[in-house]
Amino acid sequence: MIQNVLILGAGSAGLLAAITLKKKLPALTVTVVRSSDIGVIGVGEGTTPATPVHLFEYLQLDKARFYAEAEPTWKLGIRLLWGPRTHFDYTFHQQLDGRYENLSLAPGFYADEDFRGVSIASALMEEGRAFPRHPRAGGAPLINAGFAFHIENLKLVATLEKIAAELGVTFLEGKAGGTERGPQGIAALLLEDGRRLAADFFVDCSGFRSELLGRALEEPFASYDRALFCDRAVVGGWERTTEPILPYTIAETMEAGWAWQIEHEHHINRGYVYCSQAISDEAACEEFLRKNPKAPTSPRVVKFRSGRYQRTWVENVVAIGNSAGFVEPLEASALMVVADTSQTLVQMFEETACAPGAAKRDLFNQIAGNYFDNIRDFLALHYKLNTRLDNAFWKHCREDTELGGLLPLLEAYRKMGPSLELQKLIPSSGNPYGLDGPLVMLLGNRTPYEARPHITGAERATWNNLRATLLTLAIKGLTVKDALHAIRSPQWRWQS
Repeated sequence: MIQNVLILGAGSAGLLAAITLKKKLPALTVTVVRSSDIGVIGVGEGTTPATPVHLFEYLQLDKARFYAEAEPTWKLGIRLLWGPRTHFDYTFHQQLDGRYENLSLAPGFYADEDFRGVSIASALMEEGRAFPRHPRAGGAPLINAGFAFHIENLKLVATLEKIAAELGVTFLEGKAGGTERGPQGIAALLLEDGRRLAADFFVDCSGFRSELLGRALEEPFASYDRALFCDRAVVGGWERTTEPILPYTIAETMEAGWAWQIEHEHHINRGYVYCSQAISDEAACEEFLRKNPKAPTSPRVVKFRSGRYQRTWVENVVAIGNSAGFVEPLEASALMVVADTSQTLVQMFEETACAPGAAKRDLFNQIAGNYFDNIRDFLALHYKLNTRLDNAFWKHCREDTELGGLLPLLEAYRKMGPSLELQKLIPSSGNPYGLDGPLVMLLGNRTPYEARPHITGAERATWNNLRATLLTLAIKGLTVKDALHAIRSPQWRWQS
């Protein structure tokens, strides 16, 4: 029976894992080992709706406190400067996977020409608004489900650290120096100063170093280099002046990759993810600075590898976060994976009275592996379809990117278009994007298809009226700045 859990690493992954374990299984002794010498990444993060759902619904954290201390802004989706359109928006509200009243075809067939405003979220993004106005609350923001966060990592970590400590999580300062093996796997973590920290179960949240899973247990690493070619990022940002706070992340096509823009209240975080085989660090920095003259003149270069360890849970060690695997932040999946992995671990502890056996461990590894692989395939689809630039890197992406489980869907789409029957080709296990995600990428990139159904004038008018209604509603909505002002009013009350 597991009673004593030790977590190595106090970044966002380690702290979320600690809070989740202690909140859901309060009898556990949870200890976090952190090192001030290592610190945290410290860049702005985007999330998916899985993060606020995990924080406020699963963990039941206090919304007022979290918003006051972590100071997130809102993200309705991603604006992609991608493919032949000027832009298209991938939102967290369903856009193309569903039926509309008085329309006989799947919505993608009507959205082929004009892709704006096909859901309330995309209408809000088009108008630069974060939320519609509440019809019965004096014009206050209607903050419903279906949004994510832009959040500064340092503020997130500081907030989570306070919450973890209040829940009874113990923090120890120290740096990993090795491990001591035992009959169940790792018996103790050895610190550089000579201390020996024993535990029943270890959670590796040591980031890219993967001190326990990768180094100590030598679990093999499965590279994603046949699907995702980028391996470095230039990171830089600047303090906001007159720029509006956008309610979405931007993903912009670059010469050898793509650039993100993440919107914080007082800071704009910008970075360029690129392939080092296609462009040098110096040339990537020059391209980044040329397009972002407000960025610091010496931006930071971060190296990474995309992939995952073959197993996430080995013996009595489970890895959560970058120590388990990493895919580039094109869909802001990192904290989503942390939340999902933490919840799955808790569920398996609960179902076995904190004594999980080999069968649970094997199931966990299958779930975690499927989850990572489905994210990989979805990101690969972004690269495979992008025709915006015709240089050597992007030709390589279109010709050589492996799509894994999404290849049958692409082949079927080229024949039948955005039919809802494609749902049958979506991997059913561990797929966070459903059919809507791939359809948005296919349609947004104007991927050609053969079957072109006839659309009557009446149906076209119905579709255009639907979009016009949503855009009219959106333009009356509140900006991010307006919504921040509203929730900071003494009269504001968060709904549980």
